[in-house]
Order: sequence, then C-alpha cells, then structure tokens
Amino acid sequence: MAPQEDRTGRREALIRLARAGGLGAGVTGVAFWLAGRSRYPEEPTAPYIQRNVAVKPDPGLPEMAVVQGDDPRRLVQRAVEELGGMRRFVSRGDVVVIKPNVSWDRTPEQAANTNPEVVAETARLCLEAGAKRVIVADVCINEAQRCYERSGIGAAARSVGAQVVFPEDRLLRPVDLRGETLRVWPVFTPFLEADKVINIPVAKHHTLTGVTLGLKSWFGILGGTRQRLHQRIHESLADLGDFLRPTLTIIDAYRVLLRGGPGGGSLADVALKKTLIAGTDPVALDAYAAKAYWNLEVADLPYLQMAARRGLGTTDFARLRTKLIGSGD
Repeated sequence: MAPQEDRTGRREALIRLARAGGLGAGVTGVAFWLAGRSRYPEEPTAPYIQRNVAVKPDPGLPEMAVVQGDDPRRLVQRAVEELGGMRRFVSRGDVVVIKPNVSWDRTPEQAANTNPEVVAETARLCLEAGAKRVIVADVCINEAQRCYERSGIGAAARSVGAQVVFPEDRLLRPVDLRGETLRVWPVFTPFLEADKVINIPVAKHHTLTGVTLGLKSWFGILGGTRQRLHQRIHESLADLGDFLRPTLTIIDAYRVLLRGGPGGGSLADVALKKTLIAGTDPVALDAYAAKAYWNLEVADLPYLQMAARRGLGTTDFARLRTKLIGSGD
C-alpha cells in the first residue's frame, strides 16, 4: 500500500473509533487594531519572553494516546503511561503548572470546564514523579472562586496536594509576545515561571473558532480585555501557540460539549464520550478531536493551518505514532 493510502486508512480508522465511543483493545499505529500594534497595556519596556517547555521527541514512544473507559482518573494514568510515564515529562524539583479550563461557573456535567478528576489525577502523577510544587491556574471568565468551587476543580486539586492560584491583578505581568498579531499583553505569572506546563482543555464547541481545544485554551493565560482578540482570533491563537509550547497536552473528552459553547449550560448539548486524548503534538491533537467530534477538516480551522506553518505541529494526525486503548484493556 502506498504511504498516502496507508495514512488515509489510519485516519479514517481513528475517526470511526472515536465517534463510536468505544475502541477495540490495544490497537497500535494508527480587527485591524490588532495587526501588529496591540495597545493593551501600553508598556514599551515589557520584556520579550518565549516559553518552550516541550520534551524531546522519543521515536520509541507514541506521540498520541487515545484512551477510553469509565474512570477519568484511570484514563489519565493509562494515557500518561503509554506516552512514557510522567517522569518523562516532570523531573524531581520541578514547578509544574496545570492549565485546565476553569472559565465558567458550571458543574462538571455541563462540560464547560475540564473534568475535575482528570485535573486531580494529573496533579497527583506530577507530585509522584517528584515535582516540588504543582499549581492549577487559569484566568477565568466568570468569578474565579465560584468557577473553581462549582466546577469541582478547586477541591479536587487541593485533595491531592496541588495549589490553586487565582488570577489576581498583581499576578498579571506585561510581556512582549512578539507575535504577528499579539504584542504587549498581560500574562498570568505562573505560566512565565513554571518549569513545566501541562495543558488540559475540555473538548467543546466555540461559536467563533468552531471548537475550543488545546490552542484555544491558551486564551486563559492572558489578562486584559480578551474579547478584543476575537477580531483576529485565528492569528491570535497561532501567536499564543508560538509563545507557549507545552510539556504535555491532555484533551478531556470524557464529556464533550457539542453545541452551545464555550459557556454551555444545557445538558442536551453534552455527549458522554469517556475519552482522553493525550500527546506531545498540540496541533495534531486539536485536528484529531475537531474531526472526531465535529467533523471539521483542517480547512475549517485557520488557526491550525497557521500553527502548522510555524512549526508547532502537524495537522495530519494520521502520521503520528498512535496508541488506541479501549475500555476493556
């Protein structure tokens, strides 16, 4: 079989399995104002910082793991195990920041925020691997304390020894992002100071970008009036992906908000998929989830095309070394 035909076959197999909500056992293989002149805040002396906390590629390990099952904590354990274990990503003494979606005053069942059990288990594994400190941080849209309480993420994180840091003004630092669209912008300081950053978005619909997944999650590292970024949202997402390259991405698709995003609210818009998608290529993970749950092609997602052109990953997820694990494994 020709390489292109082989990739196409694997791609379709991945999509069919994810949509079915059950995997076979142990399958392997498969705004004009923003245009270069942002004015918020006006801070000409802001430092230029670029965060690349990615791990080195390992050709002997999968680049993506898709795991399904009933227990969210076990999904995290198995996905991280397949990717080489948490000690591949976290070294003894590291300060690790976990970035979930905690934007909305919603319950876990409404799927507008990351599953609290996924956050807690990721934090626990980081501490077990020797992390000195694990911080859970996000710049919320609704009131932060209420978001953390109602989502369950605050209590879940603290229960395993992680620290929750709320987005206070004093913790927002102006940074020159030097993006094609984004320049000086306030960034939540935990993301500037951490040794490692693990991105854990929830898979959900978005009215402007079609979906909000790994790259869209980076809006939650910024302060300021983020609605202004919507005028050139795809360019902004590519800039943010270039600014912060994560150690690990884990897409929470245990519950998927298929419609009504990003804030959600109606349980009728939520599908129970009991899936976790983890890996080291954030572009490929976004492309896979967008196709699996919304049937969106890369042509429908300009921000992914821009990110791929900058070398942030591949949109051709079928090319990845992939491990698929079903609920019976």
